[in-house]
Amino acid sequence: MYPMIAVTMALDEKKYYVNKDYIQSIVQAGGIPFVISNINDPLMIQKMVRSCDGLLLTGGEDVDPNHYGEEPLPQIGVIVPERDELELHVVRLFLQQNKPIFAICRGCQLLNVAFGGDLYQDIPSQTASIINHEQKAPRGYPYHSIKVFAQSLLYRILQQEKIRVNSYHHQAAKTIREPLRVCAIADDGIVEAIESSIHDFVLGVQWHPEGMAIVHDKYAQMLFDAFIHASQKYKN
Repeated sequence: MYPMIAVTMALDEKKYYVNKDYIQSIVQAGGIPFVISNINDPLMIQKMVRSCDGLLLTGGEDVDPNHYGEEPLPQIGVIVPERDELELHVVRLFLQQNKPIFAICRGCQLLNVAFGGDLYQDIPSQTASIINHEQKAPRGYPYHSIKVFAQSLLYRILQQEKIRVNSYHHQAAKTIREPLRVCAIADDGIVEAIESSIHDFVLGVQWHPEGMAIVHDKYAQMLFDAFIHASQKYKN
């Protein structure tokens, strides 16, 4: 009954790595984490996707603006082109098979780009936001509030119109392309969650529920529970 969950990793010149909170949160919800490295063999990637029942897109570096037709602004952070390429490819394969995708922070941004959307490369310099989206507080601390839209997958999971979330990002989804739709925003209008209207479970959140689930935040745990439950349907 334990679905296999593909988990993406950050990478630098010498190592791959993933925050243990992602792994722990998947296990707490009843999934088996399967960490995927940056392979570039198409057949290997296809076999990996067939073997896994859900995809967790983790946080990390900025998405290369080349993927949404923009030049990089001075405020953009580190980009890792090979990670972008792998994850965009893997997302499209999971979408083709209608397997669940749960995308967190950078993952939410990359998901939007995969559907043809674009990003704010840097919230402070490109918007009039009066909310600090890069908190200086413990990782599991609920920092600012978000509004959850009714009639959304996110609302069905949380059963709340307003919750507080943690926040560690300077980029965010800007233009949302169908079949994606916005399902939560912050008080400054920044997109906090997106979901697909035509797939069973494709959900991106801008905050870090893995950092909140491990300190027993019930709403963060609900998200992982729902993701793992949806992935059980595809268990090989």
